Amino acid sequence: MRNVEVDKEEFLARVGENRAQHREVFEEALDGFHDQLMAELESRIHEVRRGRVIDQYIGLPVPEDHTDDYDRIITMAEMSIENTITLSEDEFAMYVMDQWRWKQSFTDSTLVYTR
Repeated sequence: MRNVEVDKEEFLARVGENRAQHREVFEEALDGFHDQLMAELESRIHEVRRGRVIDQYIGLPVPEDHTDDYDRIITMAEMSIENTITLSEDEFAMYVMDQWRWKQSFTDSTLVYTR
C-alpha cells in the first residue's frame, strides 16, 4: 500500500498526542540540560577561583526541539477543507507512527537528561 486516506479528526488527534509527548520529553530534557550545565559551570568557576587551569569546552548535547514540525503538520491539516487526508507510507510513518527522520537524533540528545 503506497497511500492511505485517513479521517482528518483522527489524524489531528494522533498528531496532537505525538506532539504533546514530544514536547514533554523535550521540556524534561531541557530542564536536565540546564541543571547539568549549571553544575558544570559552578564547578569550573570554583576551580578558576582556586587558581586552577580548566578546560573551557563544555560538551553537553543540547536537547533538540521539533515541536514546529508537529505544529506545521497540525496547521496544514486544520486548514484543509477536506474531511480526509491522504498520506504516503513515509508521511504515515512520520505523522501517525511518530517515526520521523530526526527521531534517533532527538532521542540521543534527550536521553542523557531524562529518567
